[in-house]
Amino acid sequence: MLVKEIAEKLAATVHGDGEVEIHRVANLITAKEGEISFLSDIKYRSHLDDTHASCVMVKPEFVEHLNNKCTAIVVKDPYLAFAKVAQMLNTEPPIAVGVHPSAVIADDVVLGEGVGIGPNVVIGAGAVIGDHVQIGANCVIGPEAKIGSYTKFYPLVSFYHHCEIGSYCLIQSGTTIGADGFGYANDRGEWVKIPQSGRVVIGDHVEIGANTCIDRGALDDTIIESNVIIDNLCQVAHNVKIGYGTAVAGGTTFAGSVTIGKYCIIGGTSVFNGHITIADQVTISGMCMVMRSIKEPKSVYSSGIPAQTNSEWRKTASRVLHINDMYHKLLDLEKEVKTLKASADKAADKAADKAAD
Repeated sequence: MLVKEIAEKLAATVHGDGEVEIHRVANLITAKEGEISFLSDIKYRSHLDDTHASCVMVKPEFVEHLNNKCTAIVVKDPYLAFAKVAQMLNTEPPIAVGVHPSAVIADDVVLGEGVGIGPNVVIGAGAVIGDHVQIGANCVIGPEAKIGSYTKFYPLVSFYHHCEIGSYCLIQSGTTIGADGFGYANDRGEWVKIPQSGRVVIGDHVEIGANTCIDRGALDDTIIESNVIIDNLCQVAHNVKIGYGTAVAGGTTFAGSVTIGKYCIIGGTSVFNGHITIADQVTISGMCMVMRSIKEPKSVYSSGIPAQTNSEWRKTASRVLHINDMYHKLLDLEKEVKTLKASADKAADKAADKAAD
């Protein structure tokens, strides 16, 4: 694409030669001729002097720092512009084109226009596949499942019976959607399975990373609202609800019946206790253990101990083991201080009365 064509799609302005041809996106430091990069943080400004990128996307206030040989696209948010340009120049091949002869598709499956189905895909009876859906090799789509238009499944995705997903979603390899939730009753030491009769219902423009598991509801549905992004290796248990626009980083675990609000940011390897509710726009730092509901919107929560040297950690761990003893000692000291203060106050009152006489 030409720089001027990119700028037009971004509704941005060009500083320099708009006829420069761009082939791919690149890092500002390693970029070469024919590549486009971006600068959004002033602390990296010095790299503009040495970059070999043919074009850099910058904020208006950074234009004066450009070297003379570099064309620029001037935008309010260079990082967002970079994401959009990366999509424009994306050369990723399609996941599947046409219907592979090895695919096993039930007779009553409804296939939309332009559907791509890869080798060894299995699609169960009554499933509905929307227009231009791409399903990679070895995926399994359960009976009466529904997949919205332009959604893509990479290879080895399992999408269980009765589950639904909207349009323009992207599911990475190895993900399982609609497996049974962890529901059992105990009969004198013997586990009795509770059939999981709910579904997983996913909205539009949702992306789910590789090897993530989303369990179907026990009775009601597990719900992932539109515009949610979930990273790799996450566990979403039965009856969880994740609100619109929330981002979940890798390794996060949600126990059953957790409700996450809209536009939350959840750091990697966080763990959520079951049956709690998180308000809208809450930020959870990485490695958080969230045991109780968070009712205040836009709040920020953190837990866990950051990395320390081994010697520091050993001291900290030792002190933690004695924290209960220290707590009781502090209570005893508090009582002693109160007693001493009461005695001192009483003595002061007597001295004052004597002086008055």
